[in-house]
Amino acid sequence: MNGLQFAARVRAVKAGAALTRLRPAAPARPPEAGGDRDRPADEAADGDRPAPPWPDRAVTAVRRHWLLSGLLAAGLVLRVLALIAYQPAIIYVDTLKYLYNASPGSDPQGYRLALDLILPLGGLPVVALVQHLLGLAMAVALYAVLLRRGVSRWLAAVAVVPVLLDAYQVQMEQMIMPDVWAEAMLVAGVVVLLWRPAVTTTFAVAAGLIFGFSATVKQLGEVLFLPAVVYLVVCGGGWRRVLSRSGALVVAFAVPILCYCTVSYVTTGHFWLARGQGTNGRAAAAADCATLRVPAAVKRLCPTPAQQAQGPDWLEHSSASPLFVNPLPPGVNRGAAIRELTSAVEHQQTLRVAGSIARDAIRLFAVTRGPAGGVEPISRWQFQTGFPVFPQWITLQHGNVIMVGLQHRVFGMFFYYPLKPSYGGRADVDRPVAAFLRAYQLDGGYTPGPLLLVFVLLGVAGSVLALVG
Repeated sequence: MNGLQFAARVRAVKAGAALTRLRPAAPARPPEAGGDRDRPADEAADGDRPAPPWPDRAVTAVRRHWLLSGLLAAGLVLRVLALIAYQPAIIYVDTLKYLYNASPGSDPQGYRLALDLILPLGGLPVVALVQHLLGLAMAVALYAVLLRRGVSRWLAAVAVVPVLLDAYQVQMEQMIMPDVWAEAMLVAGVVVLLWRPAVTTTFAVAAGLIFGFSATVKQLGEVLFLPAVVYLVVCGGGWRRVLSRSGALVVAFAVPILCYCTVSYVTTGHFWLARGQGTNGRAAAAADCATLRVPAAVKRLCPTPAQQAQGPDWLEHSSASPLFVNPLPPGVNRGAAIRELTSAVEHQQTLRVAGSIARDAIRLFAVTRGPAGGVEPISRWQFQTGFPVFPQWITLQHGNVIMVGLQHRVFGMFFYYPLKPSYGGRADVDRPVAAFLRAYQLDGGYTPGPLLLVFVLLGVAGSVLALVG
């Protein structure tokens, strides 16, 4: 985000070269009793001048920010089409964690609070509507903070195009998952930090609270205080100022997390946000079992190259994974053996694990969005011409009744129930609209990976300029 500082400097140089025009002061009026004794005459005149009606102000704003207005209109159209195409909403495998408390403890449940507040207002369609509004609000917030930091209107509008027009973003908003809420909190925290060139204690506390709440929605938010503190250090202002602002942010960040963990301890006996995603699958996928030094019983769990090609998620969660099906000698605890295998890979083959993570990360910068081996099918995050189903978890019965599959224990039998009518009832897909959204997404309606790479490099460049400046 410090790339904004680079753009702000360029803008400041241009602005400094322009001549400012001074508005002549309006004639002073005699002060009225209890009124304008201490107010300059021109301010008094402005204060007495009636404000234009709000429709006129709105038209003026649209004309002044015409490029953003056009992009907002296009983004709104895409979101309306998504609402029309998939009713009640797109339901993913992990959606069941929040609607039916499936796999308790696997993820933070902050998203359930939002669902509990919104679902009574109209079910899943209203949840999707609110998430689409969050998407539009993020674009407006980013545009506003860019203008405040000196970026030109056209460049600020271009910067928010990925939020407004990326089909993967729109699909994510239509899906009943916490990702959009976590994204909105991230944007809100960044906007608070960047709103003023010098971050005050109040703004640092506000950003810390927002980032802390994001961790109760999506556990990845646990790390957000680190870049926030780095930003405060880069802003400088003396070590006392840096320490006080950073300390205030970290304490505020910890408050919602500690509150959540306390409630979790009282209700479940676990002082945690969630048990989190394990690293067993990642380690097994990266392991070179031929050179790994572990007991023979533990090595029995090592996957074959063909199994490793299924990817970390399959190795971590599939009932067919060698971690769960390969036989062990009598008396060997499977859980302990899995932990020992994971620890050995992480300590003996650290570079292989790091390389596996890096290969997955750089896929974000690929020119196209297509299938890739070893990861979840990208089709899960693409619009479909029919209602998206995920066999065993989300299926359709006769009459397009949505059926959800729930397991009462890990790798146990599936029990099927119709989606609660209060959530939205039957699946309804407008196929022509869905086909249009799919064609838009597959034929280029997304942010190209190289452009995302440019954004990253600009951010790094801005950070370096801020440090040396």
